[in-house]
Amino acid sequence: MVKQENVFLFVPNLIGYARVVLAVVSIYFMPNNYKIACSCYVLSALLDAVDGHAARAFNQSTKFGAILDQLTDRCGTMSLCIALSNFYPKYMFFFQLSCIIDISCHWIYLHSSILQGKTSHKFVELSGNSIMRWYYTSKPILFFMCAGNELFFASLYLCHFITGPLIAGHGLFKLLCWLSCPIMLVKTLISLIHCYVASINLSIIDVNERHEKQ
Repeated sequence: MVKQENVFLFVPNLIGYARVVLAVVSIYFMPNNYKIACSCYVLSALLDAVDGHAARAFNQSTKFGAILDQLTDRCGTMSLCIALSNFYPKYMFFFQLSCIIDISCHWIYLHSSILQGKTSHKFVELSGNSIMRWYYTSKPILFFMCAGNELFFASLYLCHFITGPLIAGHGLFKLLCWLSCPIMLVKTLISLIHCYVASINLSIIDVNERHEKQ
C-alpha cells in the first residue's frame, strides 16, 4: 500500500507559510514602522529563493506550492504599491497600473502553465518564447531581475521615511530608486510578455479541445 503524502506539510510549502506570515506582519507595520515592515518584507522575498531550492532538494515541487509562491509574491508587491499610493498620491495611477500588469499577467501565465500540465510556471520548453526561456533558464538573470524590481519599490518606500547615507550629495535610497528603475521597467515588459505567451498557449489549448469535440 502506497503511503499517502500530505502536500500541505511539504518543506517548501512550510517555508511558503512562513513567507505569508512575514508578509502579513510587514503589511501591518507599513504605515508607520519602516524598520519592521522592510525587514519582514525583505526576509519574505529572500525565502522565495529558499523554497525553490527546498522543492528541488526534497523532490517536493507541487502545483499548490507554485500557486502559493505566486500569490505571496503578487500580494506582497501589491500591498507595498498600495502603501506607496498613499505616500505618493501623485503617482497613484502608476502604482495601480503596476499592480494590474503584475497580477493579471502572472495569473494568466501560471494558469496556462497548469493547464499544460506543468508543475512550475518557471518551466519553459525549448520551443517556447525565447525571451521567456532566457528569463527562466538563467538563475542569475532571474534573481537579478526580481531583486532589482523589489529594490525599486522597497527603496521608494524607505525614501518616504529616511534618506539614508549621503552619496555625492544624494540619499542612498533615492539613488537606489534611480538605479533600479530601469530593471523594474524591463521586468514590467517581461510581465506583458508573460501575458502574450499565455494567451497564445491558451488559444492552442482551446483549438485542440474544439477539435477533440468534433
